[in-house]
Amino acid sequence: MGKITVTFQPESTRTEANSGDKLIDVASYAGIDISNLCGGQGVCGRCRVQIKRGRLNLTGKVIGKLSRKEIQQGFTLACQAELAEDDVEVRIPPESRSDIQIQISDYIVAFDEPTHAPGPDYGPAPIVRPLCEKYYLELPPPTINDSLSDLDRVYRALRKKTPEFPYIQGHFSCLWGLAALLRSNQWKITATVHFRDADCPMIRDIEGGNTTSRNMGVAIDVGTTTIAAQLVDLRSGAILGVQASHNSQARYGEDVISRMIFACGQTGLGPLTEAVTFTINALIDSLVRKSNISQNDITCLVAAGNTVMSHLLLGLEPCNIRTAPYIPSATRFPQFQAAEVGINAHPKAILHCMPCVSSYVGGDITAGVYACGMYDHHEISALIDVGTNGEIVIGNNEWLVCSSSSAGPAFEGGGIKCGVKAILGAIEKIAVDGDRVHYETIGKQKPIGVCGSAIIDGIAELLSSGIIDQSGRFTLLDNPRVRLVDEVPEFIVAQAEETATGEPIVITEDDISNLIKSKGAVLAAVRVLLKTLDMDFADLEKVYVAGGFGAHLNIEKAIFIGLLPDVPKERIRFIGNSSLAGARFALLSTHVFHRAEEIANRMTYIELSVHPEFMNEFIAALFLPHTDAELFPTVTESLRLKQFGFKAARMHVD
Repeated sequence: MGKITVTFQPESTRTEANSGDKLIDVASYAGIDISNLCGGQGVCGRCRVQIKRGRLNLTGKVIGKLSRKEIQQGFTLACQAELAEDDVEVRIPPESRSDIQIQISDYIVAFDEPTHAPGPDYGPAPIVRPLCEKYYLELPPPTINDSLSDLDRVYRALRKKTPEFPYIQGHFSCLWGLAALLRSNQWKITATVHFRDADCPMIRDIEGGNTTSRNMGVAIDVGTTTIAAQLVDLRSGAILGVQASHNSQARYGEDVISRMIFACGQTGLGPLTEAVTFTINALIDSLVRKSNISQNDITCLVAAGNTVMSHLLLGLEPCNIRTAPYIPSATRFPQFQAAEVGINAHPKAILHCMPCVSSYVGGDITAGVYACGMYDHHEISALIDVGTNGEIVIGNNEWLVCSSSSAGPAFEGGGIKCGVKAILGAIEKIAVDGDRVHYETIGKQKPIGVCGSAIIDGIAELLSSGIIDQSGRFTLLDNPRVRLVDEVPEFIVAQAEETATGEPIVITEDDISNLIKSKGAVLAAVRVLLKTLDMDFADLEKVYVAGGFGAHLNIEKAIFIGLLPDVPKERIRFIGNSSLAGARFALLSTHVFHRAEEIANRMTYIELSVHPEFMNEFIAALFLPHTDAELFPTVTESLRLKQFGFKAARMHVD
């Protein structure tokens, strides 16, 4: 049987595959990303595609996720469709795409213009001593009176350059060819030294001549959804380039739980490790090409990711992270030779992973705590990283406590009828004015759905307009934008003729309920930590919001629905990709890396799944903004004034 040709539209991308191959895998191999929240289990319904020509073998799960009309139009789920024997032409609708807007900036963004303000920079990284340095050495040739061995001769010259390190060890591989190397280069060499072990720095490579000008490092944010990398000159600290891409692991599931399930199944974790290294290598190749350097110039890498992503990168089994008592293989990772995990760099380059705290508070959070500086100030601050999981850290220079709460996929468009990730065409801002709606889309394109920030905007606007009440239920069913579908009220954000899909984009009462649960989980985690410390919102002098989601968030509306604490707006700051910033700082300073280890050791982790107060706090947070009105005084007052205005308007009409 010959190969089957699969054509993906609208790109007209053609690829060949075999009978029995899953359509979603074929798309991935062709470089086309399709949303796959559930890891191919057929339960999220996000991988909808339309078969324009040919025949596929389908599973019964397709029927449960598609309407009769969609099935008649040729729609199916890519993860539940296998190639038969026909050539196939497939159209991928915009809402099934995964071309996410990636956050690669690591600057602090002003609270009032989260998507545009340049804001103050984190500042230059403190180059105390990079994790890797190169030293040019001119050795005196041996004589009868100076008969040190070749390696001891290198040690002696190096100690003169680094008197603070009386003991330096050479890796055994440095001896291979050393005698010929020294003599053929007239005893002029460059030693590459790694300083992760402060008590015993390690010479990893010896080169002929002076190569000190070619010493580069790469800082990597290994995110569940996206991966970002910065190429850094380890001499000057200058950022030579920044690249970002989707994490290729998404084909196995878009959250860490589904990826752990895949890794612990029959296929094992090999494909997941290969996928993440494939993405990192693609970023490194792009950085190298655009900066006109060689891969061999990269001598050191620092990666920051959550605990599961760190395990998958290093090829460590994550299975015990998922079940009680939630134990990872490691939270502090020994230094790896990058080549051992398949990363393209100098053959002897070293990969360092930022230290984690627990199974669900990882190195990305440790990096963020360092980057925002909360660990070094007396004022009490909170770091909130909102995604599928919400990680929270509260503390100052004396103490730090942290926790992780499963927020679910609603902030990324999952579980929402017209929800999409932050992709081109996604509605990211919403304003409601009576029966009129004003919205903005990413890329200024025709809307294809609503992303997380827009859902928050929409709920805040509906509540403020009196269209829904504080429980999230619709009250103004006579509003021209409100309709009933299968007895579920929904609000029309964009009419069918305005959208790229030809279907109206709506926010339903069920969507609102899902978002309330997600925001409730995050707020409950913050409340549990504060109550454990005998504190409340007023004690938080700074609130840092990290990650790409925060960059699109409207602070006032996030407070209005109870996602963020009700504190003065000037206390809240977006800090962009703090994971990437922290990794860069650690790359450029051994002191910073060791400080990050101290920070991870200082953080006290509170497991919310067994905490007696969490469920009470979660239930209390299933209200807009909260059942305890005193926690949100500005929101309560705003709602009171609006309700007074509604009553006055009705009396005037009467």
